[in-house]
Amino acid sequence: MAWRGITSAAVLTFAHTLGEFGVILMVGGAIPGETKTVSIAIYDKVQSFDTAGAGSLSLLLLGTSLFAIALSYGLFSPSHKAVRRS
Repeated sequence: MAWRGITSAAVLTFAHTLGEFGVILMVGGAIPGETKTVSIAIYDKVQSFDTAGAGSLSLLLLGTSLFAIALSYGLFSPSHKAVRRS
């Protein structure tokens, strides 16, 4: 019975940590090829005044997060549970 809560928590944690910036920059740094994440890539693009590239990466990050959250709510919403019982 707990698998739904655990899976939902994992999806929401994944969506939240996609945009994590401070901890990654402080702890992992920005070692090219090793610790480069999307949030660090956005930061690098902003620092180099590539706003178009930063915007496109931001949209990619936003889309991925929204998809993960929508998946979580879609799979584990009460209305979905009622449909499955029918």
